[in-house]
Parts: sequence; structure tokens; C-alpha cells
Amino acid sequence: MDYASSLLGLLPGGRRTPGLKELLATVGSYLPPEQVERVRDAAEFGASAHKGQKRLSGEPFIAHPVAAASILADLHLDADTIVAAILHDVIEDTPTPKDQLAARFGADVAELVDGVTKLDQIKFKSREEAQAESFRKMLLAMVRDLRVVLVKLADRTHNMRTIDAVSPARRRAIARETLDIYAPIAERLGLYSLKLELEDLGFGALYPQRYRVLERALKRARGNQKEFLKKIEQQITAALMKSGIAARVETREKHLYSIYKKMRRKRSTLNEIIDVYGLRIVVDTADTCYRALGSVHSVFKPMPGRFKDYIAIPRVNGYQSLHTTLFGPNGVPIEVQIRTDDMHSVAESGIAAHWRYKTGDEVDSAQHERAREWLRHLVELQEGGSSEEFLESVKVDLFPDKVYVFTPRGEILRLPSGSTVVDFAYAVHTDIGNRCVAAKVDRRLTPLRTVLRNGQTVEIITAKGAMPNPSWVNFVVSAKARSAIRHYLKSLRRTEAMALGQRLLNQSLGEFHLSIEEISSESMQAAVAELGMKDLDELFEKIGLGERLAPLVARRLLPADPQEAGASSSSPAPLAVAGTEGLLVSYARCCFPIPYDPIFAFLSSGRGIVIHRETCVNVEDYRKHPEKWLPVSWQATPDRLFSSQIRVDVPNRMGVLAGVAAAIASTETNIDHVSVEERDVDTSALVFELKVKDRKQLARIIRTIRRMPDVLRVARTIAAHSSTKARKHDS
Repeated sequence: MDYASSLLGLLPGGRRTPGLKELLATVGSYLPPEQVERVRDAAEFGASAHKGQKRLSGEPFIAHPVAAASILADLHLDADTIVAAILHDVIEDTPTPKDQLAARFGADVAELVDGVTKLDQIKFKSREEAQAESFRKMLLAMVRDLRVVLVKLADRTHNMRTIDAVSPARRRAIARETLDIYAPIAERLGLYSLKLELEDLGFGALYPQRYRVLERALKRARGNQKEFLKKIEQQITAALMKSGIAARVETREKHLYSIYKKMRRKRSTLNEIIDVYGLRIVVDTADTCYRALGSVHSVFKPMPGRFKDYIAIPRVNGYQSLHTTLFGPNGVPIEVQIRTDDMHSVAESGIAAHWRYKTGDEVDSAQHERAREWLRHLVELQEGGSSEEFLESVKVDLFPDKVYVFTPRGEILRLPSGSTVVDFAYAVHTDIGNRCVAAKVDRRLTPLRTVLRNGQTVEIITAKGAMPNPSWVNFVVSAKARSAIRHYLKSLRRTEAMALGQRLLNQSLGEFHLSIEEISSESMQAAVAELGMKDLDELFEKIGLGERLAPLVARRLLPADPQEAGASSSSPAPLAVAGTEGLLVSYARCCFPIPYDPIFAFLSSGRGIVIHRETCVNVEDYRKHPEKWLPVSWQATPDRLFSSQIRVDVPNRMGVLAGVAAAIASTETNIDHVSVEERDVDTSALVFELKVKDRKQLARIIRTIRRMPDVLRVARTIAAHSSTKARKHDS
């Protein structure tokens, strides 16, 4: 059966869904006949594979991949990319294996199709996780071959063109994902034609009413603008001719979504945004761009601070142009872009230009290398962490760079707007970020959280043995910095969890007068395999994190012959804590345990050990899970300060708070926090959070406060107090 012929009848084509006839005509205009036949063969194969399948709109399913291929054909991409676009749903939606595609269409096509295929066969905890993991797979496939994302963008573009067939809730979700992820990717790769279409289609699907209102207003405004723009064009063209510059002057139409974003960002009315005219001047060389800029400024005066030179410093996606804003007739702003033909080609098709079918010269690969650099950066981001964290990092990283700063050697680094000194350090190198302790901005020492501005020179000071501070995550902006800090902390947490898990297992084995060293390696490996762990380190980690219970693992490790193990002790030796164990041993803020308090530990899944006082009001909840209790004791000389909380009842008099705070300070104790609770008209309760070494120091503080004449009562709190009337003050 001739499936191509049937397709010609099934797919008549149109503005939203180009048919096979249009696709073959487009590829035939730039590909040789043998490559056109490959495209036709792919269409036949795809029609056969998808036979009987229909889209939600009712049209044959094959209409969608053919339309996606037509979008790429308009960019004059190579035959492998066009064929992969036609077949991009075959592995996912039909029984066709990847090997069959490789045998018929080549390994490159099979890899491209596999890279685009979603992970529907794998079960995830949530739809969000599935989407994030699918997105992670696609981006990592892009590292091997960037054409994966071109096929995916074409797939998404046609889906957005035909999104009316989808339910309203699903339509909004797809539109949001398109605006958050796919349009920024298209911009990052320089595919402005696709980026603008994805934004307008996404805007129309997400906010249909706002889209219609803006569309009507823009149509009315354009009718009044034509004559005005024509006069401006004539004036600028005459000035360029007078300077002997051959140029093409075009008007730039503003797109609805860019108008909408500008209205929201600037909080401006529609008329204020629409009444800004756009012109583009295309010349032959970069040198002519600067000459044209001078001619344009001789006709209309430039607005101060509105000139940007993206030729000398290209955007991260390779975009190059001169941007200037002029005072037009009656003071109306005119936004002008000046670029060469080559720059214009890159601006429209970006990374796609690398795969344009050419018979002669090699394509300039500068754009390709920039994209690969970004993708190598994505590989760093995905190391460790969940798919959702990776997706969040990529979202942050996709938005256009706005801050350009210099290294001490004069090299330019592009960073996201709002980047700090720490972001700069990680942009230089991950090791520099991990070891940075201070920085100089324009030769002056500044805090690490300082936000950078354009043109500043930044020097990072590092120290051997320095480590990232967990608080950095709260102010860094770039995805690379956030990912690197999280990755380091997770590695540190894993190391601590393994050490803690080993201690807990040893403690549990101690009940049977055994230790880990006395257990045979065969028994250890058997337990690891039975519990589904990769190795012994993972077993220790799971025990330390509270995801596996040490007593149960210990019993699994006991010798088969009870005589080989000692008798179980009635009370196991308590685990000694010193307060310096790190991330996996924490101290409950409901009861603030401090050294020499009677304490017990609760093993919390994913958090490790949480220490409570035995008198804590929350202990009753934990008594329901005795298998998660741990006996613990304080080491003789704890080497840190601990948080504790006291409550002081005082009469409502001026200066009482200051007096109590001064008394606490006289004991050389630091106040972390204080809150005031109004009990009644006459009295208030002051709740102080203090840093103390042990119970002896706390007792000395309480005695000092109790001697004050204005103090009615002072006592250590049993649980944290809170009140809607509380007024909190930093000490």
C-alpha cells in the first residue's frame, strides 16, 4: 500500500497543520532528491506505525509528526532531523523498537527519536516528577546531539497550534510549561522565530481573555501607526543613503506576550507600551553597523542609558546587534536594532543554523559551541539531587543574562540578574566557589552576599580547607551555584550518615556482645543483598538517616548458632553525643535539651537522630514507636553552646525588659531571641532563647534573674511558647 499517497489525501495542510505535500515541497527546495525520498519513506513508515491512531481533534495521528517536521523544514534543517521529527512518537506510541528504526533510517535518527521519547513506561510518585524526569532525559540527550531539542521544540510548537482540542485545565498546564520552559529554551538557543510563536500561543492558551483584549487594541493601534512609521523609515533611509550606507530598513512588529510582560514589569498602561515603535536596520558588515548608528543618531537624538552593544559583547546564545532608543517625533520612543545579514540569520534561527543543509563551506560553529557550553553546564547541574530540583535549576538558568562582570584578568563573565559574589565564584569554577572566604569588588573587600552590577571587577579570595556555608543557598541566584552548594551538602550529609549508621549498628550489636569487626564479610554482604542495598556504605547511610532500624539489622547479622553470640544485655550501652556530630544529629526545639539533661533520642526517617528531654511534652507521641527510641548520654565535656529557653514573668513597667536582658548579659550569656507575651493588664511573660554550655550555666542565669525585685517568676520552658499577640525583638 502506498502510504504516502494516502497521506496526501488525509493531510490537506493548512495554516496550523501543514500536510505531507507542503513538507515534501519545502524539503525539495533545498535537499537533493535522494534525501527527499528518505523523508517520503519516513512518512510511509510513520503512517503505517500510527495506522488507526487519532489525535483528540479527530485527525489522523500522523498529521502531527508531519506538521512538526514541516516546522523544521522551514528552518532548512538536514534530512536526519526531518526524518526524526516524522518518527518522534513511533517508539513511545507504537510497538516499534529502537533497533528497527536504526536498521532502516540509521543510528543517528534512532538516537534522536529515543532522546525525544518520554518516560511513560516508568512509574513515578507524581506527575510533576514524571515531567521533570522526562525533561532531564531530554536535556541530557541534547548533550549528545543538540538536534533532540529542535525536534522537541517543533513537537511542542505544533501541539500549541492545535491545543484547542485539549481540556481547559490541561490546556493551562501545557501553556504554563511552554512559557516557563520551552520558550526560554528556544530563546537560549537563539531560535527567536519559534520562541515568539511559543510565547504568543502559550499566552493565548493561559490567559485567553487578556490575549483577546490586547489583540483587539493592537490591531486598532497599528492602523494609526502605519503612516507615522513610514515617515520615520523615510527619514532614516535618507540619512543612511547620504552617508553612503547600503541598508535594509524594516519595521518590527511587537508581539502580544512581550507587550503583556512589559506592561506587568513596568506597571504601564497599554497605550504607553504600544506607543513605542520598533525598527530594524540590516547592513553588510559589523563596521557598517557602527557607522549606521552614527547616522541614525544624527536624525533622532538617543535616549541616555538606552544603548546596548551586543556585537562587542554577544548574549550567551550568540545574539548580536546594536540596540538604541531614540526620541522620535513628538517625543515618541523609537527602538532600533542594527545588525548584519549574518547576525540577522543567527537571531532568527540560532543554533539551527549549524544543521542547515549546505553543500559547500562549513558552518561557523561559534553558536554551536556556546550551546554546547551551556549543555555541559546542565550536566553539572544534574549530578545528584532530584529531577524536580534539576528542573527548578534549569528554569532559573534559562532566563536571559543581564549582568556582565570582569575577572581580574579582564575576562567577561555573564551572570543572571541579581547575582552575588558567590555566584561569580562558582561561575569561575566549582572549586573556587566551594573554597571562597572573601571577595574584592573593584579592589574593595565586600560581603559574599553583595549583589553585583554591570562592569564591576571581582576578585575571589579562597582558603585551603574552606567549605560552602549552607546559608549561601538562601541568597545565590545562579543555578550552578545553587546546585553545587546542594551537591556538596548532600555529599557531606551522606558521609555523616554513614559514620552515624556505623555507630548505631555497633551499638545495637553491643547488646549481643558483638561488634561490626566480629561479623564475617559473607554475613555482611548477605544482609546488604537481602535488604536491597548496593553496598555496605549504603546500608550504613540508610541506618544513619533513620530509614533502616539498627536493632533489626543487628538481629539479621547474628550468627545462626545462638551460642556464637553472647547473651543479650538488658540495657544496651547508650550512644554518646557531644553536640558536634553535624547534620544528622539535631536537638529538638520543642524542649531545647542541653548537657546533663536526662535525654533520649528518636530516630526520624530522613533526618537522622533528634534529641529530646525526657520531660518533653511531645514524648508521648514517640512512645507509640518504641523501636525508634535510642538510649543516649552526654559526653563528659561537650564542645559547643546549646540553645535553651526560659520564661520570665514580670509586671508591665517601663524598662523591665532591658533590666532582665542586662542581668542575663552580666552572666556572659548571649541572647539569641526574645519575645514578649501580654498575659493580662498587669503582667507580661518574657521568653528568652539563650546560648548556654550546660545546665550549670543555665541554673546560674536563673538564680541571677530570680534575685531581681521586678521578677515575679522565672523558669525553664517545657515546650516552645507561641502567641498571636507575641511581639518579637532581635537581641
